[in-house]
Amino acid sequence: MIPQDIIRRKRDGERLAREDIAAFIGAMARNEIAEAQVGAFAMACWFRGMTPDETVALTLAMRDSGEVLSWQEIGRPVADKHSTGGIGDNVSLMLAPIAAACGLAVPMISGRGLGHTGGTLDKLESIPGYAIMQDAALFRRTVKEVGCAIIGQTAALAPADKRLYAIRDVTATVDSVPLITASILSKKLAAGLETLTLDVKIGNGAFMTTAEEAQELAQSLVDVANGAGVRTAALMTDMNQPLADAAGNAVEMRNCVDFLKGLKGGTRLETVVLAFAAEMLVQSGLAISPADGELQAVRALQSGRAAEIFGRMVHALGGPADFVERSEAYLPRAPVEIAVTAERDGWLSACNARDIGMSVIELGGGRRLPTDAIDHRVGFDRIVPLGTWLQRGDRIAMVHAADQASGEKAALDLAGNYRLSVTPPGLPPVIVKRVDKSA
Repeated sequence: MIPQDIIRRKRDGERLAREDIAAFIGAMARNEIAEAQVGAFAMACWFRGMTPDETVALTLAMRDSGEVLSWQEIGRPVADKHSTGGIGDNVSLMLAPIAAACGLAVPMISGRGLGHTGGTLDKLESIPGYAIMQDAALFRRTVKEVGCAIIGQTAALAPADKRLYAIRDVTATVDSVPLITASILSKKLAAGLETLTLDVKIGNGAFMTTAEEAQELAQSLVDVANGAGVRTAALMTDMNQPLADAAGNAVEMRNCVDFLKGLKGGTRLETVVLAFAAEMLVQSGLAISPADGELQAVRALQSGRAAEIFGRMVHALGGPADFVERSEAYLPRAPVEIAVTAERDGWLSACNARDIGMSVIELGGGRRLPTDAIDHRVGFDRIVPLGTWLQRGDRIAMVHAADQASGEKAALDLAGNYRLSVTPPGLPPVIVKRVDKSA
């Protein structure tokens, strides 16, 4: 295999054979190819694109660059969910234990915050002792005994993705749909899944802001995952406002515990969580229809079984044994709280969700640099959903800040990110569309 020949052929628009892609990615993972060559390959893919077969080959090569987990002894269907990222999107925290309570095994490998979006791992690190980086033995034991485990990507899983992503990040090739697809799916496939459900966000708080962009990415992910042998479907969901009524780390963990205790019924968040639980159960053959799957999920919540499984998972991965029962004793709380209020009467009609995410970062709840430490205490909670009628002085949200100055700035910024109108807004449904594999 001569790297420059593969680069030239992709640059000239030729279709690469599976063997060529596997050889290139294998050599890249072994550091036998220079960074300049990897960057040139990524740029050629960005300009020329990749066929579905090429993208499948790239995904499998990246998956096979490291360890691929097997769950043959687990005795239950193995499933997972992935979100492309949003604001107040803590669905995974509740979905994993709900799915486990319904009979699935959920080995969930999650990520940190990316850009303006929050990260599941950052939220979990609000819990004292919870260790997101675990050895394979404890990960497997937790999934087997508890039903689910949420951890970070280990160096053994899809190492080629780590190197390729780092180079894409500095060569302006992040926004290539085939490369995004392979990056997301290589890690998920390395986890040994049988089925996968994807949450592709759309709106001003998502990476894909238009319906066309979201549809293209969703279809690519679904087709490639199915082509790689994992039964997969996607739901496109609205991200034009925070999904939960909290955005941050510890504040979203509080939201999670409240949800598992049944205190978030009737919300957009509940709609999304139950829809994804139903989709996972139908895909895995444990429910005969979405309605049946949703009913099973509701029962798992109402019985307390999902909350029990979440608590056992937290303890198995290093957290307190009584976290669900005494979460307020463990989760850090910011010293400054400031109410953001409506300046006049009106309908809460729109917001800039992306800038709300950026405000969390400004407060210290996210990273500007990969080496930055996170202040898990800060963020927003009690966020009022769009479509609510407010009178002057009514609360839109609460700011949680480390000091008065940063809190006042965040309150001012948040107020500026919302718009009031004299007429009720027309809002999109939270579940926009389901995407299945192409015919």
